[in-house]
Amino acid sequence: YMQTFASAYPNYEFTQEVPAQIPWYHNQTILDKISDPDQRIWYIKKTIENGWSRNVLAMQIESNLYNRLGHSIANFKDTLPSPTSDLAQSLFKSEYNLEFLGLEEHAQERQIEKKLLDHIRNFLLELGTGFAFMGNQYKITVGGDDFYIDLLFYHAKLHCYVVIELKSGKFEPSYLGQLEFYLTSIDEELKQPTDGPTIGLLLCKDANNLVVEYALKSKNQPMGVSKYTLTQNVLPAELENTIPSPEQFDHVLKMSQKTT
Repeated sequence: YMQTFASAYPNYEFTQEVPAQIPWYHNQTILDKISDPDQRIWYIKKTIENGWSRNVLAMQIESNLYNRLGHSIANFKDTLPSPTSDLAQSLFKSEYNLEFLGLEEHAQERQIEKKLLDHIRNFLLELGTGFAFMGNQYKITVGGDDFYIDLLFYHAKLHCYVVIELKSGKFEPSYLGQLEFYLTSIDEELKQPTDGPTIGLLLCKDANNLVVEYALKSKNQPMGVSKYTLTQNVLPAELENTIPSPEQFDHVLKMSQKTT
């Protein structure tokens, strides 16, 4: 590993400034799992920034965080001042991995929300650093009528509230109208003078990127749209039934042992 480490980071000064700041076993994990030099440096810096354990680092690498972070389709550049817009864009992902919920792909919004609350620590880890959970089905009253936000957070770095709405189907442009109302309500009812504009994130099972881009063009409040995944199926649907279950495999194994 020492030779691999030396060849990966030939610049001595850089090695002392960056890789040397994380534990040796973290460096081993990065060297084992990543070959691209830029990605290695990126994961080292994120480890330093977030204080990841070795297991968390490995999980972030395996979930392809490098290619997900900062790629949410959003209108932040048009609705937030710089550099806040750049920071907001860098914090939201194109896709959120919710595999830890243990749900099937057809799970409905309330099921997902309930499981997220049961696994709020894991969800905060997937969201990224800086998010503080404020509540679910968060009640806001406007003109005597009650409305309920799926999930409400506050972000320490952005200094603003973040509204997250869950949709178990494919993205529809009409969903943004509801999100706009929630953002306005939070800005009017909760936002303090020192807070930034409330940001909205719509989490959908699927989305047509071009439809999302068109739908966001006319919006003047900061919002983004991302997808979520519940399972990591690697087999095509038509092949799933051809693979034996653990019980079937165990039965075949026992039968083969009897014949030997």
